[in-house]
Amino acid sequence: MLLSTSSVYPETTASGFELAAALGYDGVELMVGIDPVAADIDAIEKLRDYHEVPVLAVHAPCLLVTQGTWGNDPWEKLARSAEAAERLGADTVVVHPPFRWQGTYASGFEAGIRRLNDDTGVRFCVENMYPWRTPVRNFKAYLPGWDPSELDYDYLTLDLSHASTAKAQSLDLARDWGDRLRHVHLTDGTGSAMDEHLLPGQGDQRADEVLAHLVDTGFDGHVVLEVNTRTIGSRGAREHALADSLTFIRTHLGQLATAPTS
Repeated sequence: MLLSTSSVYPETTASGFELAAALGYDGVELMVGIDPVAADIDAIEKLRDYHEVPVLAVHAPCLLVTQGTWGNDPWEKLARSAEAAERLGADTVVVHPPFRWQGTYASGFEAGIRRLNDDTGVRFCVENMYPWRTPVRNFKAYLPGWDPSELDYDYLTLDLSHASTAKAQSLDLARDWGDRLRHVHLTDGTGSAMDEHLLPGQGDQRADEVLAHLVDTGFDGHVVLEVNTRTIGSRGAREHALADSLTFIRTHLGQLATAPTS
């Protein structure tokens, strides 16, 4: 059970490691670009070693707000993400599909991801996204598409909030994807056009049933808490929310006996 370093924002990446250690998470998923430290792998190695919290997944800098992180060449960003994963001991890189305006990167994305999987020894898990909705129409922002279900990817990341925004059910996606599902961003949503990243259990995605499905199918990938705590208030309130989410997830994964007591 991992904590995404983005889950502590607006606190820092260093705070993500601190809270993961204090609350008993098994490791972290590093969101590259959340702050300058997140893109400095030397600094991340020091945080990992100091807090004794492994980095088990790396989220490539492919958000709109991280377009300038590690340069402007999207393939170079993915190559550096794989290098970071290898240095840190992570086995997974999470990547979003390209934006439509990203030219040859978008048109060659499926083949390029396949090459990276073959060449790096790291799993590149492509994440489900959603159509951008306006009151007038939907805007297809991603190419080859926001839904990876019918695309030629070996490994997939299921994000429950993105599924909610897309008016889909995560449990249906998990069943449809089968063994291609290798990584889960455990969160929630209410079907809003905004990507909400609520705490699991607060929305319409039946997070408990998704976790039960993972148990039933022998899932051995990573489950990562990736939630929005920007408006949650104090450090104490954020810590409480992240601790409650960890208990929720471990309960439904049948791991409650290993959860820390406080």
